[in-house]
Parts: sequence; C-alpha cells; structure tokens
Amino acid sequence: MSKTRVVVTGLGATTPVGGDVASTWDALLAGRSGAKLLTADWVEELPVKIAAPAAVEPTEVIERVKARRLDRNAQFAIVAAREAWADSGLADVELDKTRLGVAIATGIGGLLTTLTNYDALKTSPRRVSPLAIPMLMPNSAAANVGLELGALAGVQTPVSACASSNEAISLAADQIRLGRADIVVAGGAEGSIAGLPLAAFGQMMALSKRNDDPERASRPWDVDRDGFLLGEGAGVLVLEKYEHAIARGAKIYAEFAGAGITADGHDIVQPDPTGSGAERAMKQALREGDLATGDIVHINAHATSTPAGDVAESVAIRKALGSAADHAVATAPKSMIGHLLGAAGAVESIATVLALHHRLVPPTINLDKVDDGVDLDIATEQRKLGDGDIAALNNSFGFGGHNVALAFKTV
Repeated sequence: MSKTRVVVTGLGATTPVGGDVASTWDALLAGRSGAKLLTADWVEELPVKIAAPAAVEPTEVIERVKARRLDRNAQFAIVAAREAWADSGLADVELDKTRLGVAIATGIGGLLTTLTNYDALKTSPRRVSPLAIPMLMPNSAAANVGLELGALAGVQTPVSACASSNEAISLAADQIRLGRADIVVAGGAEGSIAGLPLAAFGQMMALSKRNDDPERASRPWDVDRDGFLLGEGAGVLVLEKYEHAIARGAKIYAEFAGAGITADGHDIVQPDPTGSGAERAMKQALREGDLATGDIVHINAHATSTPAGDVAESVAIRKALGSAADHAVATAPKSMIGHLLGAAGAVESIATVLALHHRLVPPTINLDKVDDGVDLDIATEQRKLGDGDIAALNNSFGFGGHNVALAFKTV
C-alpha cells in the first residue's frame, strides 16, 4: 500500500528575532541575535538577567479583548497560527471542518497565568480570575487555535519538554496518514520568560550567565559555551494531504518525509552521552521517509549551547549518518533565538523547511572555536544547498530523554 504523502503549505511564526516568518528568516540569514538584558524589577535579584524575548509583543497583534483571555503562550500560538493559515490560502477555500485538525504543543504551558493567579490567591481568593483554569491549562493554546479555525477532526497537545512541538508535527502527519484528517495545523508555543524559570534553570546551571554580553551568550558547539538562553514565541506549520493541496493549487514549501520518536531511558535531565536514543530517532526518520543517509544535505540541530547536550548530539549524528555526515551542513538557530522550549522544534522546523525551499542554510553565530568533541560541518556563514532532490533533518530533544527527529524533503 502506498504511503499517504504529507506536504507543508503554510508557515507562521513569532520569535525573538521577528514578528512573522519573513522577518525571522531574514534575521536568521543575517545572523542577528534576539538576546537582551532584561530590565524588569523582578530580574534584579536573579543571577541570570538575560533572555531572548519576542521581537513583537503579541498584544500588538491580537485584539485587546481576546488577548486578555489568553495566557502569553496561547497569544503567541494565535499569532503564528493566523499567519500560517493566511499563508496557506485555506482561509479562501470551502472546507469540510471535520477533516481539519490541530496539534499545538507546549513545554510548560500557561505559567504566567499560574504565577499571577497564585499571587492573587495570597491576597484573596476573590482576586483569582474565573478564566485562570482555561488560561493556564497546557492545552489552552491548541484549544484556542482550534476554536478560531473551527477544527473538528481533533485538537491535541503533546507535552514532552523541548521535543514537544516536533512531536506535534509528527502527530499531525500521522493523523493525515491514518486518514483522520486532510489538514492539520501543527506546531508549538511557549511564553515562560519569568523569574521562576530563570531562577530554576539557573540553579540547574543550565543557563548562560553572560549578563554583560547577551548577544554572544548562546554559543552552540563552542568550546566556551556555558548554557542556553531562554527564548519565547511560537511556530506553526500547515500540514496537508498532498492530493488535497494539489487539487486546490496550493503552494508547497516542502514535503514531510518521516519522523523518529525515541527515549533515552537514561536521566531526567542529562542526555545519554552515547547519543543512542537520538541516533535511533534520526534513523527512524530516515526509514519512515524512505531516505538514504546520503540524501541528507542539511541538519537543523537541537544544539542548545549546553556542555553535555551539544557533544552528545554530534556523536548521535555521526552514528546515524556515518560518512554522509561529512556532506550535511549543520546549523544551530538557538545561537540567535535562544531556546524556545516547547516551541523550539516548530520554529526550527520552519527554518529547516525554508532552508530546503530556498536552498540556503542560515549561519550559526558565536562559534569561535569548535569543541573537540564535535565533528560536524557547521555553517558559520550562509551556505548554499545543491540542486535536485534534497532532504534535511530537524532534531529536538527534551528533559526526560525525549528524542524527536523530523525529516523533510524538496517536492
């Protein structure tokens, strides 16, 4: 039986370097950082005072009444989903909404709502918002996107730490391939730049402490990296059954080829240093996509700028691709946008799709000297990809040992 083909027909994003896909892509190609020194009063006592906040406040885009009913992470999701939906052209098509689904992930969910309402509770229970629960629940972003689009095929919310939105994209493709939907709006959102996450990640020694030089704080693969930079935003892709897209004359950015989902079974925080789980995820994605290792010309790496994680991923890529890794150009967008947690995979899947579509790989910035444990062909300036049929991998790994690798290819 032939496999149902799934293609990408719409893209939407709001990130630390741009309020939409076009501005984000331009910034990535230019190597611009979205890192900033935070100046809010609550930052004063924190050891880590830097992050990568969204370039455009979602409240500047969403109507005021609606924005007040949404947690920050759901606001980001709405902004990105609206752009992706408009970009796909589906707003102008008569649709059977029972064939439309949503899969929007998050790593933490409505954290800011939780924190503000807990503070309100300490003053008086009557000060807690009646909307607190629908705003703080992890499925709030997915639910609100589903409500806005009128999706009836199913609305889902994978939560698997920093692998969440890649898992959502995989889930969306599965829904189409299983015949449960023709279109699924998929991605992830996160809005958790606040005192608690910065303090907690800081206590774990997971964050960079380069408060005096935020734009150079995120340094994937660099020998002097000292942790990641917390970011925020959302990325949303419209996945569509190939025949459905062709029938309506849709533009197609790329084809979703396959996914690999594995677990390390090693540690709640630290990656398996052998890279075994990540290796299996990449190999699964290749098998599902009927791809050979030599078909992969680009790797959008998870590469967060943590000492252990960057090396483990490099080892895994080498094991998964073998000598073909010599011809696959790797890049690390987190050097510019920081780590968007549950939104990271979706935003970086968009970057992967655009790299194939434009045959151009954005650079990794802040890489002065590559760690001896890293053996990859890393783009430190824009790199062109060749002609013909090509494919790329996007990796996302999360606390708990979650590994998700996605494979995309040109159409």
